[in-house]
Amino acid sequence: QVRLVESGGGLVQAGDSLRLSCEASGRTLSDYAMAWFRRPPGKDREFVAAIGSTGGTTFYGNSAKDRFTISRDNTKNMLYLQMNSLRLEDTAVYYCAVDTYNSSPSWEYNYWGQGTQVTVSS
Repeated sequence: QVRLVESGGGLVQAGDSLRLSCEASGRTLSDYAMAWFRRPPGKDREFVAAIGSTGGTTFYGNSAKDRFTISRDNTKNMLYLQMNSLRLEDTAVYYCAVDTYNSSPSWEYNYWGQGTQVTVSS
């Protein structure tokens, strides 16, 4: 069983930066793809970014490219999301996820954290 706990969310102003973290426990995740998703208020969950098991392959959704950076530290079983130039529309609950069936970025993830709230104001 895998447990994921996100942290680093909060209230920021437009244009600010924020770094989210996801700590995994229960299993070493160095062989698996991981990802960030988000759910804006009143909207469906959407893809943000994904990363391969070694960290050498990344993929970004349209809302995140050129502003967000996904990374991981397999020695610490940690996943990160660096968010720059935040906008009002980035307000959402952010979730980390892991796909224990795939080492490459994928679209199906079988373990999820509880999420961390990011609120961007102007």
